[in-house]
Parts: sequence; structure tokens; C-alpha cells
Amino acid sequence: MTAIVPHSHSPVIGRFAPSPTGPLHFGTLVAAVASYLQARRTGGRWLVRIEDLDPPRVVAGSAAALLLLLEELGFEWDGPVVYQSTRFERYQSILEELRYRQLVFDCGCSRREILASAPHPGEEGPIYPGTCRHGVRGSRRERSVRLRVEDRDIHFVDGIQKEQRQNLEREVGDFVLYRADGVFAYQLAVVIDDMDAGVTHVVRGADLLFSTPRQIRLYHCLGAEPPAYFHHPLVLGADGQKLSKRDGDYTLINQVNGAAQLWRALAFLGQTPPPELLDATPHEVLGWGLANFSISRVGRENRPLEL
Repeated sequence: MTAIVPHSHSPVIGRFAPSPTGPLHFGTLVAAVASYLQARRTGGRWLVRIEDLDPPRVVAGSAAALLLLLEELGFEWDGPVVYQSTRFERYQSILEELRYRQLVFDCGCSRREILASAPHPGEEGPIYPGTCRHGVRGSRRERSVRLRVEDRDIHFVDGIQKEQRQNLEREVGDFVLYRADGVFAYQLAVVIDDMDAGVTHVVRGADLLFSTPRQIRLYHCLGAEPPAYFHHPLVLGADGQKLSKRDGDYTLINQVNGAAQLWRALAFLGQTPPPELLDATPHEVLGWGLANFSISRVGRENRPLEL
């Protein structure tokens, strides 16, 4: 069993890592507020990274618009903004290191073949059954690259969601670090980016909680210490699913509604901003958060946005 517990570092280094797929919406603002205030309240640094790994999903101009809006709302980050699209050589070098150490293997399995041979469905899809572990057996010409996992538990204590335990072999299987369509996988990029930046505390949405053991496994393979994790609850739309841009204009953030949306984000995160701040400026609302935010008051349950 591998056990990971939150630890204290000096200084704290947090980060916010949005994908540039459109305008800033409320669910993403919650992640920005939580990560920013958790880092700043401890006197730490806050970094911003643009996760533009997958070019077809990137909306032109959205990264620049998002950064400008963050500034207008009062967020201040340390150092230059990092773009994943500039780091492909670094990802490739780590992939080659893992290959040299025989920790990864090529896979030619199609999704249909994995579905046909998977022992049972997992939380995020079929559990990879290890078909190509000892040589490519799948029928697809294009190859993905998978990291080998082990039949043992990874146990960690999330700062919000508390104790977590997952057996990667039984619940996920060997997972992809490089996709068959030629795109580096999120699991690889996020670990390398956080490791290189010295990130000590990761505050993000609970939709990424299930993938955290995969990232911890990769940290171990690279001989690095994982950060402390804090997964805040998700904002749900009217359909009960994670809030997104499809839920309408009322979820989008702009300079006019920024103060009210910051106030709602603080309230969603279990804080108690005074009602009079609804008529304040965004900088004043965020300033209240800097003086009063406590990660211990953040709840665990996903819930709808109260309008």
C-alpha cells in the first residue's frame, strides 16, 4: 500500500490551470478563487498555467481574454504564465526516460477491443486489461503509450474530501500518457508541469479526484514527492451535471457581474461574505476573501448554484 498525506511546505506554491476552451464561467471561477485564496492566505505563491494540450479544443483568443479578466477581478499571479503547448519537448523527454526504465509500453488496442476484453466497467470507462503489456497485440496502427501500474493500493488524504484509496490495476488499469492521435495525455502533462514548477498544493474540482492516484503513481515513478491535494465540490447545472458553458449566460463572468460572481463563489465554498459586498468592487470582494478565507470551511458535496 502506498500512503500519501497532506504535508506542510515553506513556501506554499499553488496554481490555477484552466483550459482555453471559451469564456470564463462560474465553475472555473470557483477553482480560481479556491486555489488563489488557499495559497495567498498562507503567504504562498500562486501560478497560472494555460492547459492548451489539445489544439482542436482551443478557442482562439480565449486564453488572453481569460487572463485579462482575472486581472480585472483582482487576481495577481507570480511569474510568467506557462502554456502547455510550449512544453512538448519536455513531455517527450520524460516519456523517453520512462521508456528507458521500462515503465511504459506501446498499445495498439482500439476502444472497441478494450471494451470487449475489459473485466468490468470502471468509473471512467473500461478498465484496461493489460493486453499489450508484453508486446503490441491490438489491431490499430496508431500507438498510444501506457504507464504500467501495480496491484496495490494508493492511499492519500485529500484536504477536503478526506481519506481516499484506489487500486490502479483493479480500478483503472495501465493508463495512457501519450494518445494514439499524437496528443500528450493530461495525466503526464499535469504531473510534469506541477513538478517542474515546484507546486506543493493543488486545489481543483472534485471531478479530478478519481485521477489523482494515477498522478501520484507517476510522481513515484519519477522519484518526486506529490503535492498536497484539495478537491473542492463541483457546481452543478440544472441537469445535475457539472456546470459548464452550456448552462447559459448566467454562468459566464465579466467585468460587470464580477463582484457578484466572486461573492457567490466565496459563498459556494462555504465562506460567509457579508451581503453588502454584493455592491462592492471585485477587488474589495477578493480582498475580503484574502482576509477571511479558510479551506476548512469548504464542504464536500457537489451542489447546484443558488441564483
